[in-house]
Amino acid sequence: MIRLYDYWRSSSAYRVRIGLNLLGLDYERISVDLLAGDQTSAANLARNPQGIVPTLEIDRLRLTQSLAILEYLNETRGAGWLPDDAAGRARVRALAMAVAMEIQPVCNLRVAKQVEASGGMAVPVWMQTHIAPGLQAVEALLADKDTRPFCHGAEFGLADICLLPQIYNAHRWGVSLEAFPRIKAIEAAALALPAVQAAHPDTLAPVAG
Repeated sequence: MIRLYDYWRSSSAYRVRIGLNLLGLDYERISVDLLAGDQTSAANLARNPQGIVPTLEIDRLRLTQSLAILEYLNETRGAGWLPDDAAGRARVRALAMAVAMEIQPVCNLRVAKQVEASGGMAVPVWMQTHIAPGLQAVEALLADKDTRPFCHGAEFGLADICLLPQIYNAHRWGVSLEAFPRIKAIEAAALALPAVQAAHPDTLAPVAG
């Protein structure tokens, strides 16, 4: 049994759901409600000492950190999320890291709430202030002959898996994508994939009431 300790709106968990779905792997989703503080419970800290999601239990292993999980799945399941050539792999990893290591840490909801609580920017303003320039940089990185229809050619790969959750966050916080036509085109191509749709937070949102 593959188990994913997950929160429906977590960018990192969304990445891993996309990856698992693309591979056609059956897995059990176990919710760790970040708003309720479940991430700091003794049970979650035993699984993931950082007190975050996702955690993936697979192959008798317990894996953390979404990029490490995706690299593991790529290597053990032959996913093909990285190009065969070294230059292509470097480009895809750079695009993935531009999102996962530059935009997301600053735009983590916990960080934004701490800024607001300390008398700084309100959460929506903080998000808009940092998401837009981050995506502007990614848009510039996508100005390359190897872009289209996805971040690196015809195959949906690691960079796309990282970009889609950040696009969701942009929509969530009211960041317009009109200035980012390459990102918009990649989003449209990605959302046509059933594996991506099934992983999307809107698909998994808890039913109100």
